[in-house]
Amino acid sequence: MTATQPAAVGIAEMTRAQRAALPLSADVAQALAEQHGVCIRPLAMRRIDTTTGRVEVVPVPCGSTRADQCPPCADKARRLRMVQCRQGWHLDAEPVNARDTPSEDHKELMATRADLVAVYAECRAVGDEVTCEQIAESVAELDTELRAAGVRGRLTPLDPPPKPVKRSTRRRQDAPDLPRRPVENRTLGRVFAGRYRPSTFLTLTLDSYGRVDGEGAAVDPERYDYQRAARDAIHFPALLDRFWQNTRRCVGWEVQYFGTVEPQKRGAPHFHAAIRGAIPRTELRAITAATYHQVWWPHHDQLLYTDQRLPVWDTRAKAFTDPDTGTPLPTFDQACDELAEPAHVVRFGTQVHVKGILGGTEEAGRHIGYLTKYLTKSVSQAAGLGEHATDAHRDHAHRLHAELLVTPCSTRCAVWLLYGIQPHGARHSITPGHCKGKAHKPEHLGIAGRRVLVSRKWSNKTLDDHRAERGAFVRQLLEQVGIQPTHGPDDGPYRWERPAPADPDVPPRPVLLLQAVAERQRWHAEYTAAQLAASGSPPENRSAIEEAA
Repeated sequence: MTATQPAAVGIAEMTRAQRAALPLSADVAQALAEQHGVCIRPLAMRRIDTTTGRVEVVPVPCGSTRADQCPPCADKARRLRMVQCRQGWHLDAEPVNARDTPSEDHKELMATRADLVAVYAECRAVGDEVTCEQIAESVAELDTELRAAGVRGRLTPLDPPPKPVKRSTRRRQDAPDLPRRPVENRTLGRVFAGRYRPSTFLTLTLDSYGRVDGEGAAVDPERYDYQRAARDAIHFPALLDRFWQNTRRCVGWEVQYFGTVEPQKRGAPHFHAAIRGAIPRTELRAITAATYHQVWWPHHDQLLYTDQRLPVWDTRAKAFTDPDTGTPLPTFDQACDELAEPAHVVRFGTQVHVKGILGGTEEAGRHIGYLTKYLTKSVSQAAGLGEHATDAHRDHAHRLHAELLVTPCSTRCAVWLLYGIQPHGARHSITPGHCKGKAHKPEHLGIAGRRVLVSRKWSNKTLDDHRAERGAFVRQLLEQVGIQPTHGPDDGPYRWERPAPADPDVPPRPVLLLQAVAERQRWHAEYTAAQLAASGSPPENRSAIEEAA
């Protein structure tokens, strides 16, 4: 017997609770957009074709990398990172192209700039401010021409800043020494048995700050070193930079990597990296043990001011002063002049995981997925601080965040005022103790830098280059089978404007979503028709929409 379908009930016959449970049209449009992989938070942009004069408002993807904000855009960004990782991990040829030879125009512009810089120095020495301003304007125009001509790199400013204080580069006595080899100009690893060129997967962690349970919460919060955990998290990117510097000096070639920074359950950051080429485990473990980063900042162990008593801004002195005596606080550079030892030293922990990976294997694909697994989540979500977090785990995160609130994140951080030190760029709009940096926000847990770290010679391509390659592949496939895209890149060029929310030609958000869904369906139909035509007899010049009809 077949089950009888319940009789349909009209809207007028429903109760108020039943009508309230019905889905809204905006929710249906959003669910349809997610199903088709379309951005659910599109930006309305006015596109103007400068050739034909056609003006239309089109939806532009938000480009978010967070799944809790826009799942389609976040998944698209994660897949693009997977392509970037895969293309550069197991290369068998150097990806770096030689730089072009400077042209005569480049040399002429640079020579003119050198003459102006010399004249500027002479005028500055005699106090001719009027001529200095005129030369500065001419140099700015030359810099613009040099950039337009394709010259990269930093141009020497007319008024160079003072050189920073040089700190001792002698290695610490409590750190083991490392061998130093001349760095060869290559990025590829060794070949074994004439055909195998394995690569490496590496995991680095920070030291222990106290015992934690299975959920990552401190077993004894009173003995857990939250201060060291907060400082290590803030300076973790600098420690990674020092690690790669030591690695290249030790192994003797330009090691390239694709890495992601993720939090552990205890809130401390750790690092996963795909390294091109094989490096012995003993060398990597020795490099990790010998790597450290010294933070040459003023000591900030004891708070001098609290919310009840904060430094005040003196408009005459143009500096923050003590609220009781009115004495200007020392600047950051003045406080650093008296340093005899670093304020903090960051080191890795003892856990180092090293594994050899062969390209093109299932294991390589699995590790690429593991590298990009948590890129669509925030730091706190990746650390397990979601709906199912325990009270002890939440209390542990609150204690870490409380320590991060009083830990300076940079030389310009407003938290320095709580320790009686004026940060770089101090001004009247700064609120002492309140920094807007990401390191102080609870969802970042001190991990304020980039989540994905890619060396410059990894694949010799940026994310925009990878996007352009994917678009070029689709267009080439359509052209090969003679299909004209019904909605693709036209001749253009386009001029983009951001309309005001009150503009009458801006459609509501559900209309933008449905417009993007219709566009995605057309693209999918065209691409499917091109694939079918490429596998069989090529069709005549026709549109994919006509084929679908």
